[in-house]
Order: sequence, then C-alpha cells, then structure tokens
Amino acid sequence: MADDKPWGGRFSEPTDAFVERLNASVGFDQRLWREDVDGSLAHAAMLAQQGILTAEDLQAIQQGLAAIRADIEGGRFVWEQKLEDVHMNVERRLTERIGQAGARLHTARSRNDQVATDLRLWVLRYLDGLLPRIDALQDALLTLAERDGDAILPGYTHLQRAQPILFAHHLLAYVEMFERDRGRFVDARRRTAESPLGAAALAGTPFPIDRAATAAALGFHRPMANSLDAVADRDFAVELVAGAALMMTHLSRFAEELVLWSSQEFAFVELSDAFATGSSIMPQKKNPDIPELVRGKTGRVFGDLVALLTVLKGLPLAYNKDLQEDKEALFDAADTLGDCVEAMTRLLPGLKVRRDRMRAACDAGFVTATDVADYLARRGLPFRDAHHVVGRLVGWCIANERTLPSLSLEELRQFSDLFAEDILAAVTVEASVAARTSLGGTAPDRVAAALAAARARLAARGT
Repeated sequence: MADDKPWGGRFSEPTDAFVERLNASVGFDQRLWREDVDGSLAHAAMLAQQGILTAEDLQAIQQGLAAIRADIEGGRFVWEQKLEDVHMNVERRLTERIGQAGARLHTARSRNDQVATDLRLWVLRYLDGLLPRIDALQDALLTLAERDGDAILPGYTHLQRAQPILFAHHLLAYVEMFERDRGRFVDARRRTAESPLGAAALAGTPFPIDRAATAAALGFHRPMANSLDAVADRDFAVELVAGAALMMTHLSRFAEELVLWSSQEFAFVELSDAFATGSSIMPQKKNPDIPELVRGKTGRVFGDLVALLTVLKGLPLAYNKDLQEDKEALFDAADTLGDCVEAMTRLLPGLKVRRDRMRAACDAGFVTATDVADYLARRGLPFRDAHHVVGRLVGWCIANERTLPSLSLEELRQFSDLFAEDILAAVTVEASVAARTSLGGTAPDRVAAALAAARARLAARGT
C-alpha cells in the first residue's frame, strides 16, 4: 500500500512529497472537524439502526469519536499532512483507538458525500451565528438614530449637496440594506439545509441506508434528491459568498461615508479614539483606519466570489479535486464578513455626531432650492419653468454670496411675482424636511414610524 494511505491498495509507489503537500487540504479543512465528527456519529447511528453495524461497533465508534473530540478541543490532536484532510485524519485516529469498528464506519459513505455534508453543516452553523450579528448591527444603527437622528444634514447626489434630510433617515437606509442582506442569508440557509449524506461517491449505495434519518439527526430539512448533484455542486457556498460580497458592498458604502464625514472638510462625525489610529510622523492625525479596512476588505470578498465561481464553471459531474479549492474562498469570505460586521457594530456607539457642522453644511448650500421650485409649481407655474426660475435665482445668490434663507421677499420677487410672504417660511431647512411626507420620506413623522417599525422587526426576532 502506497505510504499506507487509506486509498493506497491500488498503488505500488509512494506519493511524491511535493504532490503530497499540494494535494493536502488538512491545513485549512481541519476547521470542519466538528461537522465531521457530528456527521460520522449520525452515519454510525443510522448504520446500526439499519443492522449494517452492530450495537457493539456503534458504542465503540461513539466512544472513540467522543475521545477524539476531547483531544481536538484540548489541543492534543496532531494533524498529519500525509493523511490529506480532516476526514482521513479523524478516521485514522478512530481506527487506531478502537480497531476494526473504526474501519467499518466508512461503510456506505464516500469522502465525496462526507465533505459535502460537512461543508453544508459548517455553512448552516455559520449562518446561525451571523444572523444575530446582523441584528446587532441594525440595533446599533437604530440606537444611533434614536440618539442623534433629529440632526439635519444634506442628502447628496453626485457627492453634491442636494436636499436636507434627517440623520436618522440616512441611517435607516442602511438598516434597510442590511435587512435585505439578512433575508438573502435566510433564503440561502433554506437551500443549504439539504443533506448530501448517503449519496456516497456519486451514484448512491447498495446498502439499505436511511438518508432521511441522517438528515434529521444532523438538522437538515431533507436529503438531497440526486446523488450526482449532492456531491458535485457547491452553489450553497456560492450563495453565502455572494451574499457576503453584497453585504460587504453595503458596509463599504457606509464605511466610505464615515471616512468622508470624519475628515476635516466635512467634520460631520468624529470616531472614538478606540476606533481610530494615529500617524507615525504627523502627530495631529486621527485616521479612520477601521472604516478604511472595511472598505478595503470588500475587494477581498469580491475576489473570493470570483474564485469560487471560477472553480465551478468548467467542472463535469460529479466530484473533481478542483472542489478542494472551495473551502479557502468560503472560509475567508465568511471570516471577513463576520469581522467587518463586528467592527462596524462596535464602532457606532462611540460615534460623535457634529450636528452643528451638518446644519452649517445645509445653510451654506442651496439644499432648499427644490422646495422653492415646488412652491412656484403649486402657484401654477409649470415645474420646468419653475426649475429655470430657481436656477437663475441660485446663480444670482452665488454671484452675490447670498443664501436662499437670507433673501427678502422683495429680492425673491425680482425673479417671479408668484412669490408671496409665505415663501419665507417654506424656504427653511426645517420646512423642507417636514414637507417630505410621502411614504419613505424624511419628514419627522415618517422617520419616527420607520424607526418604530424597524424596532418592532428586531423585537420580533428577540433582539
């Protein structure tokens, strides 16, 4: 047997040392050990239930796997590269401990359905941990909105001041984005919760196994319907990484705004010292490194998604060794997303909101110009004509270093005789915000209702 490999009966030469290193995945797939042990316990129990293993073999396997679990948790387990992966390491150690009962565990099972099962279990457990973390991020955003949400800042298009909005309204936009992200992960979890175990190498097995029993024991909703599909596809992993890439996009957009807002040019917010760093040469600097890292790590997750899709795109059915490359991309994307969600959640409570600077940015711009055009339109002037009038008015203000709220009625009437005394109240920032009463708008009552709805949604999930 070549190198005493579990599969070595067919081979007469030892594996080349370089090939052995290239072929091994235990360096990164050992993190699947819990899932591997759990899957083996469920498989063994089913085999005994079906009369394929004896009760004595089952007891020995259960005791042996419990000891291996304790060794791994205690840091006493030695992972061997020559055994290639987590599965062969655990199986070999089990056989060394309990003898032939351990060798019988692999009856009616292949590493192909074993690894697919382990990976699905890992994704399910990851998602079960991720969803509460997304809830916590939304909670942090809502808490900030409740604390400082009545501040008024410019809303932007093209990074130009556009219209005034409540700070809470801005934060609620991200709450909604993260809610959709969460929904995608919930959907992905449903499709992941199907068991490949029992598909064996690719065609099923002649042993009288009970796939529904192992699926139920492991918390899957049902067995997968096709044995080829069960071992060949990793679309569930792609879904997680795609969801991670999209959520990272949303995190990155928020991170970019924090970078901008914490600059001296904006100064809308100040990060707490615990979430900023300094310069090695410039003592005055306070750098927004955490948001910058979130922004930067987004590209890394994009790369993980492209890598995983590329691995899958040219594979004939069923299992191919290429699929060993699924794990590092999956683990990296999952770890990165988890860290970035945690970082942003921790950053938000210490964020200092500079409402004075936000308001000054509104007053210095022409963020109520649309309100002036709407005023003229309500007085009967076609909106396109009203838009032109206000455009000329803004141009005059820029040339004369004036702002819209500073204008008198007489000055306004130089541009249209439709202006009346009530325009002076309509042109204020507060009036502009209050006027946006349409569903989803920034009017205080609408924002308060949206905050309450988001709170109720979290409360229904136990957050």
